[in-house]
Amino acid sequence: MSRGIDNCNPGNIRHSKVCYQGEVQPSQDSAFKQFRTMAWGYRAMFVLLDTYHQKYGLNTIRGMISRYAPASENNTEAYIAAVCDWTGLSDNEPLDTRSRRVMVPVVAAMSRIENGTAARCVEVEEGFDLFIS
Repeated sequence: MSRGIDNCNPGNIRHSKVCYQGEVQPSQDSAFKQFRTMAWGYRAMFVLLDTYHQKYGLNTIRGMISRYAPASENNTEAYIAAVCDWTGLSDNEPLDTRSRRVMVPVVAAMSRIENGTAARCVEVEEGFDLFIS
């Protein structure tokens, strides 16, 4: 099982000053956050991507993933290409980060890259419900 799945952190969100709802405190992982359930981990991904849009004006797959998975640590171009391929979205298409129809497939694709296995759609949907409520 991948580290992200073990931590209920499907986005492999690193430790930061931000404390998300559903986050386990303190995390037993030295580098990554841990969440109570996968749904809470997915919620954190939705919150983070929405923050990228609201705070930094990043509302495309290219913009969000370039910040989320920088080239200094990842093959960002391959990450962007895979998310676009799996979602059918263009890399520079403006996204509504509060749209279930748009963001659930994006987050599921990102989780697939982060963990090497397909996301369980029911958990991604539950995470979106926690985010939007």
